Amino acid sequence: MNIDINCDLGEMSLADGTGNDEAIMPFISSVNIACGFHAGDPLTIEQTVRSAIRNDVSIGAHPGYPDRENFGRKPMSMSHRELRAMILYQAGAVKAMAEAAGARMRHVKLHGALYNTAATDYIMSMNIVRAVKDLDSSLVLVGLSGSQLIRAARNAGLTCASEVFADRAYNDDGTLVSRIVEGAVLHDTDLMIRRVIRMIREKVVESISGRLIPIEADTVCIHGDNETAPEFVKKLAEALRAEGIAVRPPGGK
Repeated sequence: MNIDINCDLGEMSLADGTGNDEAIMPFISSVNIACGFHAGDPLTIEQTVRSAIRNDVSIGAHPGYPDRENFGRKPMSMSHRELRAMILYQAGAVKAMAEAAGARMRHVKLHGALYNTAATDYIMSMNIVRAVKDLDSSLVLVGLSGSQLIRAARNAGLTCASEVFADRAYNDDGTLVSRIVEGAVLHDTDLMIRRVIRMIREKVVESISGRLIPIEADTVCIHGDNETAPEFVKKLAEALRAEGIAVRPPGGK
């Protein structure tokens, strides 16, 4: 039994510092690197790639909407052609940085509103899947467990990884509770660890209404943008190993 621990990093500029990135990297197995649209910049991408290589962490792109003001968390209207070009542009940048450093980019995970919209929009998801396949058909596409993005990837024959969240509450339909709703973000680290282990072992999660819903867990997301993230991810990795659950990236490295 195994699970990937992923984290969205590279979401600050070098001028502002790198936050928790260096402290988190040793305890994760894959990293999703901001591509410069919702956050990040070329130097930050390069530095995050190098840090991932030093820590033997699988490298992935984290494309989002071009909306720094809202950190990519506000939906945007975009044509299929624009969406395809945006995915290729952003993921291609991280791929180039990884290859220039002697590594390979292994996966793609969408960010924020782009991630959430694709989770419920099959047509949009198919467009994204085609863009990822055209960039590199060996890439793993990470998406919300049970989502339309996972369905689209499987139907197109693209390797995918079903993602669960340690610190987020779920609706009864398996989608994430909106961040504007009270209780959407969890803070009890012991509870979060128990939830993750249950999602892996029992393939269920308790929704915000108390209902048990089915879930697939190939990878668990840790949000690195809070001061307790390094301590939590270390504690989670130790708890998983104590349960006999290996921590390794989806699809191998």
